[in-house]
Amino acid sequence: MIKAKEVIVKKLSNQSKNKLQNFVDDLRAIGLGLNLSKLGKIYKTDKVGKHFYTLHYRSHFRKFKLRSINLLEIGAGGWDDPFDGAHSLRMWKKYFPFGKIFSIDICDKSALQEKRIKIFQGSQVDKEFLAKVCNEIGELDIIIDDGSHINAHVIETFKLLFPKLKDGGIYVIEDTQTSYWKDFGGDSDDLDNPNTMMNFFKSLTDSMNNKEFIKPGYVQTYFDKKIASMHFYHNLIFIYKDNIQEESNEVVNNSDRIASGE
Repeated sequence: MIKAKEVIVKKLSNQSKNKLQNFVDDLRAIGLGLNLSKLGKIYKTDKVGKHFYTLHYRSHFRKFKLRSINLLEIGAGGWDDPFDGAHSLRMWKKYFPFGKIFSIDICDKSALQEKRIKIFQGSQVDKEFLAKVCNEIGELDIIIDDGSHINAHVIETFKLLFPKLKDGGIYVIEDTQTSYWKDFGGDSDDLDNPNTMMNFFKSLTDSMNNKEFIKPGYVQTYFDKKIASMHFYHNLIFIYKDNIQEESNEVVNNSDRIASGE
């Protein structure tokens, strides 16, 4: 019986094997829609086990659970094997039952597409390509960068895609450990190196407090106006976007302080 099964599996095409495995995984995932860690294990994503991301994702993404969202993940996984990857994409599809899941990858991963999962081929730092993808998708509720992990790429992609994120949306950076690895453009010696992703995102925490700057004539940046909060974890960053209206309780027009009355 076992030999017969092995013969059948060998005769299946790679795409058919994937469909069969997806069917089995979907059966195993029945009733586990609220448990992102268990879903991650079933769909074999390294966001659980190798990393400890799913607990944070569950906390931050809970509000989107039953919404008709558009989620874009950079990097489908599986390197250059056209039939390997999309593990986290399938996890997201199961976790967000009304969501549409999109991805971009430098390699052709079209064989891994299925209902509610679409994968575009292109570079995460190609401005024209990203614009075309976003125009096709429409407004994005969640963006996750699990792509090249090269510091310059992560920073450039954020600059290009954060403006495409809907107000109320969340932008996530995974695997920020490469901020300290030289072969990814990181730096463990100079922790103030402005070219690393960690220092870039740490600098954006000042954007949330730009109303407190004593700098007459200061002109707000896009990030000043749109970054509502930032959450840093081990190898993981969440950036919340919104239309910020908060004023300082003491500084007027970045020029003068007034008494708080307290």
